[in-house]
Amino acid sequence: MKAYLGIDIGTFESKGVLVDAGGTVIASAARPHKMLVPQPGWAEHRAEEDWWGDFVFLTKALIAQSGIDPKDIKAVAASAIGPCMLPVDKTGTPLMNGVLYGVDTRAVDEIKVLTDRIGEDVLLARCGNALTSQSVGPKILWLKNKRPDLYAQTAKVMTSTTYIVHKLTGRYVIDHYSAANFSPLYDVATLNWTDALADDIIGLDKLPDLLWTTDIAGGVTAKAAAETGLVVGTPVTCGTIDAGAEALSVGVLDDGDMLLMYGSTIFIIEITPVRVPDARLWYAPWFFPGQHAALSGLATSGTLSHWFRDEFGRELDPKTAVVDLATEAEASPPGANGLVLLPYFSGERTPIHDTQAKGMVFGLNLTHKRGDIYRALFEGIAFGTRHVFDTYEDVGHPPRAILAAGGGTKNRVWAQATSDVSGRVQIVREKTMGASYGDAFIAALAIGDVARGDIRTWNPVAYEIAPSADLKGLYDRRYRVFRDLYTRTKDLMAELDQ
Repeated sequence: MKAYLGIDIGTFESKGVLVDAGGTVIASAARPHKMLVPQPGWAEHRAEEDWWGDFVFLTKALIAQSGIDPKDIKAVAASAIGPCMLPVDKTGTPLMNGVLYGVDTRAVDEIKVLTDRIGEDVLLARCGNALTSQSVGPKILWLKNKRPDLYAQTAKVMTSTTYIVHKLTGRYVIDHYSAANFSPLYDVATLNWTDALADDIIGLDKLPDLLWTTDIAGGVTAKAAAETGLVVGTPVTCGTIDAGAEALSVGVLDDGDMLLMYGSTIFIIEITPVRVPDARLWYAPWFFPGQHAALSGLATSGTLSHWFRDEFGRELDPKTAVVDLATEAEASPPGANGLVLLPYFSGERTPIHDTQAKGMVFGLNLTHKRGDIYRALFEGIAFGTRHVFDTYEDVGHPPRAILAAGGGTKNRVWAQATSDVSGRVQIVREKTMGASYGDAFIAALAIGDVARGDIRTWNPVAYEIAPSADLKGLYDRRYRVFRDLYTRTKDLMAELDQ
């Protein structure tokens, strides 16, 4: 028997699967963890407990659940939230919590300093990306400026997947797709690290070795085997960021294919034939040489739903709270009885890149119920998603096919509102468990047991979500209000931070 292990470390939960050679899931498991918010604008994970601890737990659980002989696990691939910033000492021990991706906005000052010094045009030309809260380079500079004692002890700076692969193999590696988020330290033309734009952030020898996503980083070490139950020498791929693995899991392979990932954040990846240099989007080399990815993402999506449930559904049974709130939202009509919500509860990433943007519920009156606000929440996320779709149109790369994935596809209000608001069809495949399934495919692909196109056989189309033509006028009007609300209150939002 041949099996492939895929494990993904998410913002609030980690998931793992064992998959056989035909793409059938043999076993699956999940484990929740917390996102730490030590102060407004910060977002962290504990690398040892949340990243490696989850990996070990899930690997053992999957082996036990499946009853499989670990020798039959032919390859391992991991993905994780990214891009993160984790400094470690010379023994590989974390010096602090991992600083998360774009939802962590602590490096605002460093972003401004570097952008002013280098110039946005130069950054786009050399790195493919403007500097935003998604960029790792400014967060390393934040470490140097604000935690000089830890910076002095730093032997390597890595992201979340790098940490897991290091624990498994002893190597420090990162794929090109992830490395592109380390602006201004990655050159998209040479596909290599660079300090030409900023030689004062960190030495390039303290960054991981660059590989392609499906390259084998090494074999499982004896120490890792003892902790996880895997067999010594089992091949481990370089791995990647969760959204990339999720895109592959639903068949995002060709130019114009777009992933719409419903998760803690909305994340979008479109494969393009050329690099798209636009400051509103992000860029990364795709998993395979010669392909490009135009990336985008909202700052709060599923996270916002978590917040609403915790703060406004406290009296509900935790076991049924999600269903109960969804029922209330479904009872509210499209348009949420006149409410429009700005989902900028952690600032916003693409396309406005405004760390000072604020959340807003607009149009409240005494007739509104909790379900109206909850529906408005999902419609607000849908408006933000349409704003991103419009940006792809603006840059000349509208999606050919939108493939939806993630837990949010099961939320009928959210998924349908996204199609209704945007006027676009979403394709949903049979398996929507996400990045962990994509990781299992990457593991099989890395050792030559499958070809790229086999993912469409592993995971066929289940159904489509089509927009309702009857709602186009309503949502077009609401969308104009949504866009104007931010434009007209942007300066006031910034004033609140003074």
